[in-house]
Amino acid sequence: MVNRVTLIGRLGADPELRTFDNGSSLLTFRMATNESYKDRDGNWQDKTEWHSVVAWRNLAERLERQLQKGSQVYIEGKLTHRDYEDRDGNKRYVTEVVAGMARVLSGRKEDPNAQNNYQQQNAPAPAAQPTVAESKPMEDDLPF
Repeated sequence: MVNRVTLIGRLGADPELRTFDNGSSLLTFRMATNESYKDRDGNWQDKTEWHSVVAWRNLAERLERQLQKGSQVYIEGKLTHRDYEDRDGNKRYVTEVVAGMARVLSGRKEDPNAQNNYQQQNAPAPAAQPTVAESKPMEDDLPF
């Protein structure tokens, strides 16, 4: 049996990090995925699905430093369901994706301590201007 979820989407709000007494960290965030399809009449429709995502420990701490509202992220994880009782005694059900791996695709947080020269360091070197070698015109002294 396999329980595997793969999502690429954007965060709807800044993630929330909680640290527990035992030192474990939990990051929670909501992300949206979009799907485009043609309806019966041939018109394009867009459908947005919202997903609750949780990440634990080191992954939670790393993502909290990198993610912000609007960031695009790739998530691999597993689907979980749980229930709890709210303050009023009502039973609530939650479906979450527990992230096992994540990659930030865009919209990283700005680190005020880091030098903002990523583009400069990783920009391709300007192409060298081609040089035109001066040569004498070809003569018709081919051996055949």
